[in-house]
Amino acid sequence: MLLDRADQAITATDLQRKGKALMDRLEAGDQDRYVIMRDNRPAAVLMPVQRYEQMMAELEDLRIDAIARERLTNFDRTQAISHQDMLKRFGEPA
Repeated sequence: MLLDRADQAITATDLQRKGKALMDRLEAGDQDRYVIMRDNRPAAVLMPVQRYEQMMAELEDLRIDAIARERLTNFDRTQAISHQDMLKRFGEPA
């Protein structure tokens, strides 16, 4: 959900006028995000960098999980090689 509370919505004009105070509230943890409204529609989301990085890391984990599931679904045992053969192929001691 984009907006949980009314105080999360701010206008683009408010962002220009109150930018420092809004950033201070985000950095202090008093606010988790702001949804910037333009022409009464959501235009952007402003959030702390740490929260953004956490979201991106979680998204990457989900992408990797989806790729692994796809590969497991399409796994062809006839093309598989043993762990020992893999180590030999890449020059690792067995």
